[in-house]
Amino acid sequence: MLQGLLRQHSCPQALALRVRIVLAAATGQRNELVARQLGCTPKTVRKWRARWAAALSRLAAAEAEPHDLCATIAVVLADAARTGAPGTFSAEQIVQIINLACTPPTEAGRPVDAWTPRELADEAVKRGIVSSISARSVERFLKSGRAAAAPQPLLAECQNQSS
Repeated sequence: MLQGLLRQHSCPQALALRVRIVLAAATGQRNELVARQLGCTPKTVRKWRARWAAALSRLAAAEAEPHDLCATIAVVLADAARTGAPGTFSAEQIVQIINLACTPPTEAGRPVDAWTPRELADEAVKRGIVSSISARSVERFLKSGRAAAAPQPLLAECQNQSS
């Protein structure tokens, strides 16, 4: 499964590096050698090798079902959650704004034929969905659609294997 992930043209480089580290670790190579071969630091190799080793029992439990194994691999090789300020808008508020964008502006009494980010922002405040929001934030929500937690190439690989 890991080799298949590496063969994908759309595999992100960070994910490919992690897969290569895991595969090299499986051959028993030392961290310093793997780091030199892959052009990263021994600290990076240690981190991903340790994460993989810590997840071996979860990976073994998921091995019976290819889709479960893919999902487990995705979690193990994904970036750890980063600290920082919490999101300004809840998932529910974002969904309500996207839902608002799916309704005709005339239903809201807006004198436009199509929503603009500014009009949506104003209407979201007017309806009490949010206390304030910029047109740029509305535009970002509409463009992004909030990506899945697992890396997309890995999800595609899982779907190919389960078909």
